Amino acid sequence: MAMRSKRQFLVKPQSALQSDINVTPLVDVVLVLLIIFMVVTPLMRREFMLQLPSAEAASANAPPSKELSPGLVRLTAEGTLLLEGEAVSEADYVPRLRRFLEARPRGQRGLFFQPDARAPYARLVVALDGAKAAGAEGLGLAVESR
Repeated sequence: MAMRSKRQFLVKPQSALQSDINVTPLVDVVLVLLIIFMVVTPLMRREFMLQLPSAEAASANAPPSKELSPGLVRLTAEGTLLLEGEAVSEADYVPRLRRFLEARPRGQRGLFFQPDARAPYARLVVALDGAKAAGAEGLGLAVESR
């Protein structure tokens, strides 16, 4: 008698559902976002040039020059703009400032801004942008030393 070999095929029962979160795709996405932010962040910096006066330039013994002093724009705590001491409405600010600057020779169209410490910062930025649009050649911030 020849022995017949019976092959038995075992089929594993289906396993239960896996309830663990696969974190590999999550880590991939987070790393890609990290790289994107690392590349983009340095490009978002907004800077403006700042030139501080030297001590020699501010000496009190300097002879008076023929240059006109820069105009003064004050910003009060309430957000009111004062051009050379006179209140200016928001709608009239740029045209009036343009007339003020055009009355001066080229090279002497500078402005100093003196904001109050409690003045809204956004209002100061709008005033600076308006001064550039009006044709100011140089902008400065005047602060009081305490």
